[in-house]
Amino acid sequence: MTKASQINIIKAPIEKELKEFDPYFRDTMRTRVRLLDVINRYIIKRKGKEMRPILVFLTAKLCGEVNPSSFTAAALTQLLHTATLVHDDVVDEAYERRGFFSINALWKSKVAVLVGDFLLSKGLLIALDNDEFDQLKVVSESVKEMSEGELLQIEKSKKLDITEEVYFDIIYKKTASLMAACTQLGALSVGADDKTQEKMKQFGANLGIAFQIKDDLFDYDKQAAIGKPTGNDIKEKKLTLPLISVLKDCSPKEKRWVLRSLKKHNKNKDRVQELISFVKEKGGIDYTREKMLEYKAKAEAILMTFPESEIRGAMMALVDYTIDRKI
Repeated sequence: MTKASQINIIKAPIEKELKEFDPYFRDTMRTRVRLLDVINRYIIKRKGKEMRPILVFLTAKLCGEVNPSSFTAAALTQLLHTATLVHDDVVDEAYERRGFFSINALWKSKVAVLVGDFLLSKGLLIALDNDEFDQLKVVSESVKEMSEGELLQIEKSKKLDITEEVYFDIIYKKTASLMAACTQLGALSVGADDKTQEKMKQFGANLGIAFQIKDDLFDYDKQAAIGKPTGNDIKEKKLTLPLISVLKDCSPKEKRWVLRSLKKHNKNKDRVQELISFVKEKGGIDYTREKMLEYKAKAEAILMTFPESEIRGAMMALVDYTIDRKI
């Protein structure tokens, strides 16, 4: 199945909702500050695939009927996600994202931090203005998790002592927690019971972990299909699952070479390529793919507890897309 076909299947049951969401989201971004409006228009123009609102609407339809509360949840998660991307680019000193200049590249880091703060506060206010206190609680927990995940990764990158257990803790907090919030909020927005909310939260968590593992695999892809330089995580001294899995089983001599390469030679292109080859030869890529497929299977198993429908089919297609995507 082509990428376009997958996306069409995913969006088909919520086409109406996504069409209505676009102007709704634009309205939430409007301000009286001209500079902020200019930046917000730039953000909307490069908004990407809108996976978070898609997750909210699909889950809402799987568990009930989309309503105004579902639109609040979709806007809340999209604003939060956008805020974290803006802040991440400042932290990582990244000047490009998905082929576009980042906010900090065009307007400098000070402005980018303030824009991220605005987006975060705007999301929280939308929940409060609509008396969605339960939604606010879910999202506040996710914000806490994401911040902890970023700081944990920074701490471990300095020490280079990330275990597989810590790696999964980091990627849950950094990436999967927001996807889990999206699917939980979708269920919450249509009045689903606590058991169903928890089930959908677990679906989002498993999907998010598979999504992040796929992202980490891109770093070892010679095509660098996402526009991200091959070996970028190595250059930033980020230990991800392909390398972590190899470090568990390699000899003390090989481990010293790997850690020395990360500490002293992480900017050396030839050494980075040697590390990538080493990981591939030692089975790190195969092991990581197996783990990704495990989490994919967990997400699919949760969906299979629901009756067969167009919505369930769309969500199955979304799970497939998560690990088949080229970007």
